[in-house]
Amino acid sequence: MILGLVSSCISPYQPDTQSIGRALVVEGLITDQPGPYAVNLTQTADYTYSGLNLLVSGATVTLSDNAGNREVLREVSAGYYQTAATGIRGTAGRSYKIAIRTSDGKQYESSLEVLKTAPPISQLRYEYQYNTASFENDKRNTWAVYLDTKDPETTGDYYRWVWKNYEFTAACLLSPNINSEGYYLGLPCCTDCWDINQCYSNCINISSDAAINGKAISRQYIMSVPFTSRGMYYMEVEQQSISPGAYQFFNSVKKLVNNTGGLFDAAPAAVGGNIKCTSNPGEVVYGYFGAAGVSVMALKVDRSKDAIGVPNGKNVLLDNLAPCLACENSIYRTPNKPRFWDQ
Repeated sequence: MILGLVSSCISPYQPDTQSIGRALVVEGLITDQPGPYAVNLTQTADYTYSGLNLLVSGATVTLSDNAGNREVLREVSAGYYQTAATGIRGTAGRSYKIAIRTSDGKQYESSLEVLKTAPPISQLRYEYQYNTASFENDKRNTWAVYLDTKDPETTGDYYRWVWKNYEFTAACLLSPNINSEGYYLGLPCCTDCWDINQCYSNCINISSDAAINGKAISRQYIMSVPFTSRGMYYMEVEQQSISPGAYQFFNSVKKLVNNTGGLFDAAPAAVGGNIKCTSNPGEVVYGYFGAAGVSVMALKVDRSKDAIGVPNGKNVLLDNLAPCLACENSIYRTPNKPRFWDQ
């Protein structure tokens, strides 16, 4: 009876469903590397823990600097706006912003971002790691990639590290399932083609010089190379010199992504940005348009040595009798040879 009374006094906790409604999301960056530069415009759907973003098409996006240069970006695909390859160029010391006018007449603007030169990358290196506790080949064999650099004597430096892996591919389309012999059937590309792999919001890698001002940054972890093949793994690493505002933004996003879904985890509304709606100051806007100096270094990881077992990559059987397919230029694939590929 006592247990019955106790249980009847306790109501199960039913958390309210969080929602951030519809809001514009802006992602963009200009650097001191050659263009083109891109801006992505999406719109949030009602927030759930598996949120959805909708593409925003038909907008006018203008990039400008404090020296009077400006360029209207071209919408190359739905929600994806890009400068011309020979258009405006990021220059250290200048400030940049974007202005957006959506198809329904709403106007948005980012705050000015100063582009600051990034220190050069001193060295990229990798170390083979074998985990005896795992029985999966891709988990047992990895190659950890580290970066060395030197922080300038000036205070207030903020860094972001991003990477891209380029894999040459002869197949521009793969069957969804393997055949009886364990192969994915592939349709050939008409030209040389490279698949692009990179990490997005779930591996934000940032730091500041608050504790190491003017000193060497050694063994900065970048990523771990998977054992998908015994072939060479080609990657390019960017060291970005970002603004304090960009650092705070990415730090907030990183905390949100690392949430466990607990009762006291921050909601997405906690992630601010530097975009404002000038036609309706009370409207909530998400995202960030940044300016960053960039230093780049390439690395080739030799996976033909040390690794134990069989690579866990896909086995592809090319159908050379089928019509070839174009290698489309996107964030996932390119027909352009990576700049350091032959080095």
